[in-house]
Amino acid sequence: MEIACQALQWWSRELVQVNTYLTTSNAAGFNLHWDDHDVVVVQLGGEKSWEVRGPSRVAPMYRDVERADAPPDEVLWAGTMRAGDVLHIPRGYWHRATRTDRADDRAGYSLHATFGFVKRTGVDWLSWIADRSRQDEAFRLDLDRDGNTDTLAELVPQLIARCPQDAYLLARETERPPRRRVITGGVFGELTDVVCLTDFPPHIITGPDDVTVWAVGKELVFAAKAESVVRTLLSGNPVNIEQVTAETGVPADAIARMLVDEGVCAELTPELAAGFLQLGK
Repeated sequence: MEIACQALQWWSRELVQVNTYLTTSNAAGFNLHWDDHDVVVVQLGGEKSWEVRGPSRVAPMYRDVERADAPPDEVLWAGTMRAGDVLHIPRGYWHRATRTDRADDRAGYSLHATFGFVKRTGVDWLSWIADRSRQDEAFRLDLDRDGNTDTLAELVPQLIARCPQDAYLLARETERPPRRRVITGGVFGELTDVVCLTDFPPHIITGPDDVTVWAVGKELVFAAKAESVVRTLLSGNPVNIEQVTAETGVPADAIARMLVDEGVCAELTPELAAGFLQLGK
């Protein structure tokens, strides 16, 4: 599931979380509710009945000024999910899933996974800007109730101009810390295979003399001749170091070790490799 979430994050450029739900016999699931993020439901086994209704508030949030408490009466879709079926439920759409209609199927079950795509909003962008305001002394000073407020009011538009949405989205992808911080350090033998485990694809910038990688809150610089090695190691696929060296003609072991030590890549253990094998089936 970890690797599935990473693959979806690299594809969508959004954070993805996953939960799995097992329901047996004729048990009920969650009551009618909505989520503050898009959901993709994958039915893994068995059967479950679903009902989907529209939103009662545009773009509802978990922290909001108004609660969306009353579901609409109209049912947009109702049906049965079976193994292999996929259902997309947009943010704010009311839905529920149950097996209460299967009283005669005492031995039946349902197993499904819900992948939640946590997108960013204008509120998140403004929160990021507020954090960046700490770099400016004027915003760190105590507010003077009886003083002149024009200074801060004039600085706010300048602050927003220095922190555009594109900069926020880039920072969100490049500044997230390593998801795994367990350095195996040769416990499993010599480092032979690695895989990039960043939440988002590392940003790779090529120059005339070097290659710069932005990921996990770090800036890593390599010689220009190492570009092919760097791109292969950061492809998101399991990589054999010896094979990369043979294909590129550039020694890849030192580069791979650096990426592991910096938390960009991880040693490909048998358990981790199994996740990629299952994802490819």
